[in-house]
Amino acid sequence: MRLPSSIFVSVSLFTAETTAALYLSSTYRSAGDQIWQGLTLLFTLVPSVLVQLTLTFIHRDLSRDRPLVLLLHILQLGPVVRCLEAFCIYGSVGRVEEPYVSIIRKKQMPRRGQSEEVERQVGQAEGKLFTHRAAFARTSVIQAFLGSAPQLTLQLYICVLQQGVSVGRGTLMVISLLSIVYGLRCNILAIKIKYDDYEVDVRPMAYVCIFLWRSFEIATRVVVLVLFSSVLQLWVLPVVLLNFLVFFLYPWILFWQSHSPFPENIEKTLTRVGTTIVLCLLTFLYAGINMFCWSAVQVKLNDPDLINKSQNWYRMAVYYMMRFVENASLLLLWYIYKTDFYKFFCAPLLVLQLLVAYAIAIFFMLVFYQFCHPCRRLFSSSMTQGLWNCSSLLCLMCNSASPQNRPLGRRDGQSDHTRFNPPSATRTPPPPIHMSISPLFSS
Repeated sequence: MRLPSSIFVSVSLFTAETTAALYLSSTYRSAGDQIWQGLTLLFTLVPSVLVQLTLTFIHRDLSRDRPLVLLLHILQLGPVVRCLEAFCIYGSVGRVEEPYVSIIRKKQMPRRGQSEEVERQVGQAEGKLFTHRAAFARTSVIQAFLGSAPQLTLQLYICVLQQGVSVGRGTLMVISLLSIVYGLRCNILAIKIKYDDYEVDVRPMAYVCIFLWRSFEIATRVVVLVLFSSVLQLWVLPVVLLNFLVFFLYPWILFWQSHSPFPENIEKTLTRVGTTIVLCLLTFLYAGINMFCWSAVQVKLNDPDLINKSQNWYRMAVYYMMRFVENASLLLLWYIYKTDFYKFFCAPLLVLQLLVAYAIAIFFMLVFYQFCHPCRRLFSSSMTQGLWNCSSLLCLMCNSASPQNRPLGRRDGQSDHTRFNPPSATRTPPPPIHMSISPLFSS
């Protein structure tokens, strides 16, 4: 049985970032910067509360008589208690004979069109550790994208405005960066969630591609937001809110269009109000992830598992095209309204570097899905075919909207009959276009 080192790393990053943020907020209060103090505390407390709720929900503490654990979660000490509990379980393995074991069946990746099923016995202690690891894997994603990424963006923005980096601010930015890097495992977590019936074996090259893909993508996004907010402070809030609301409401709009019944199988102890709160928190996390990068798990509220397990290349292509256009537009506005603070930088070169960095992120994403994805054999269509279908659709839309395909206006002396009826010369009809486009969320 593996040592729960991932749990220790998650708790260490959570504790260090929270402590550094509280110290930095106290320095802001001493300096009279109440706005920076409030925003720093906001990006600390919101993910902390969500982490406590996630741990409580996964471990089903609401249906168990554990008042002390619930109290510690209210005091924001839940991750520390869970970490100690996980290590106690690990230390007790082998000392007490377990009365029963569970049997887990997993499918292997299909080879030559056949997939074998493998059975494995899991003891009670190993099952509890597995639950702890799954819970902390989800909390590390929450901490990275709802806490660390906004915190890093805020502190970089303050550094640009004040033209300096203090010790406390630099420490918090370093810890936030480490938390984001550790949260890049969200892709591996997404793969294991989507393909829960299969044994997923992630190779080292896949980790390298994921790290480079997400690093370039998130770093570019953070720098673009910081540059734009440094010159157009009043416009950054509408941009952020618009992005967030679009991704927050989109799963709900698809759910409303599907006319599906309200999900009732999330947790038996939850009422309809509690289920609604859980779904809102799920879409809140989904919007926070898409604010900085493409979410590897697509929320689907009308599905029993609440996720879309089909690979939708069209939606991914649309996201990256729109995000590239948005980043380019924000950089263009920054270049137009840049202040004298950036006179020591080559602005055109910086814009070019950021756009190239985002293109590099897309390149490593393509390499990952085409060559390194551990479950690429289960794809209904390859990425090349999906992107080709997307480009065919765009070409078809452009051709249908071009002026050459529109009906000509009425000429002088030309009757209505001759206007809509071409000459008698025969024209060979174009061959039909056959396309197979991966659907969006199926309704």
